[in-house]
Amino acid sequence: MTSFPDLDATAIADLVTRREASAVEVVGAALDRLTEVDGCLRAFQEVWPERAIESAREVDRAVARGDRLRMAGVPIGVKAWQRGEAPQTRRLRHEGCVVLGLTSVPLPTRDWQTWGITDRGLTLNPWRLDRTPGGSSAGSGAAVASGIVPLATGSDGAGSLRIPAAWCGAIGLKPTNHTKALAVDGAIVRTSRDALLHSSVLNGTELENGHGPVRAAWSSTLGFAAVDPEQAGIARAAAERLRVARVIDWGDHPVVLADPEPAWRAAVNGRQHPVRQTNDDALAEVFRFADLLCTPTTPIAPHGHEGPGDAFAVALTWAFNLSGHPALSAPAGLAADGTPVGLQIVAAHGREGLLLRIARELEDVSGFGTSVQRPRTP
Repeated sequence: MTSFPDLDATAIADLVTRREASAVEVVGAALDRLTEVDGCLRAFQEVWPERAIESAREVDRAVARGDRLRMAGVPIGVKAWQRGEAPQTRRLRHEGCVVLGLTSVPLPTRDWQTWGITDRGLTLNPWRLDRTPGGSSAGSGAAVASGIVPLATGSDGAGSLRIPAAWCGAIGLKPTNHTKALAVDGAIVRTSRDALLHSSVLNGTELENGHGPVRAAWSSTLGFAAVDPEQAGIARAAAERLRVARVIDWGDHPVVLADPEPAWRAAVNGRQHPVRQTNDDALAEVFRFADLLCTPTTPIAPHGHEGPGDAFAVALTWAFNLSGHPALSAPAGLAADGTPVGLQIVAAHGREGLLLRIARELEDVSGFGTSVQRPRTP
């Protein structure tokens, strides 16, 4: 018997399209999984079981008519701030996704956003219940990691997709910012092929992933951040596996940015800050000699529910919200405390396809992917 919570979105859509499984069966299994684990994890703020089953019936009727739905029957969670009728959600539903409910986000009253909350309490990290899943797309990360859904939507204004993806052992892609706005929509997914499927649905076109050798730069700190050596070491080891497999070659150009915090805070308030241009110029120089920039996704491991202390989980991510470069977090391995570590991969503007190609190669050489190691969720 097929265990739908163990499948990624691509596999589910294929089964439903070929009518080897119904959307109602898939969504019913997802709701069962939610009932099994979400009482503990609290990944969802709201759950809509009746609406989800009716939507699944509509998908099954459409498939029976011969309609081509690229994500037929795929159960998803939607980040609560985006609600059910956000543009991203409408596109996903148009292609056959079924929304189970709204995933948790932080309250707006704290400066740190690496957490989520429901009316039942804080959202827990499926890998370690005493740790946060990251944020602000907190519930989306926990829902994907625990096998409730293979895809959950989010947005990334400073690392809000990449951080929970890193801390939950999933993939999170921040697409290119095509405007000066910091935040951009995206999703947390289980596999690189789901990230590619989601991106193609969102953009309405297939992504060009490039061919031939890829030059990469490495930076543990981006020139300014205080980074835990274990996080840097595990991320570097994952990138090194790509080099050994001849997927990438290292360059030796230094990567030195200024701390983007003042520029990010100025941008939030609609103001310019000289650090933004300084870092834009430095990154333009990096991408003149390299196709990719690799870093740890976060400078610290998932912290406890009391907060991160003096550390900024966004230290290595928010520079790329300011610069607009596409950036992806992929699973790199597990730390000694049992929590996942992310490798952040950054590319030139518009080169999301290259990031997804490298994420696929990393799955191949690391053992992550459709058989990705899963936490022992209660």
